[in-house]
Amino acid sequence: MRYLAFIFFLGIENYMLPCFTKKLFGFDCPGCGIQRSLLHLARGEFGAAFEMYPAIYPMLLLFIFLAADKFFNFKNSNTISLVLMVTTVGTLLINYILKFI
Repeated sequence: MRYLAFIFFLGIENYMLPCFTKKLFGFDCPGCGIQRSLLHLARGEFGAAFEMYPAIYPMLLLFIFLAADKFFNFKNSNTISLVLMVTTVGTLLINYILKFI
């Protein structure tokens, strides 16, 4: 099974979707880099994943929390979700602004 996953991630770079916004307008969109960042995470390259798309970690925490909240009722889940959402959007926007500077 591990060998199959290795082969899958080895050749997936050739099949990544291009950024439509970048092709159409010539500049990155706020989501540019998320596919490559997920690929770096799958390979265990955590620093490279952060460099590629800094919002990947708060976004993953948000998705994991939202999935876990469906199965377990957490106390203050609305507050936790809101903090994770603001952190994700804030990180995404700061990264997007810094790309243009």
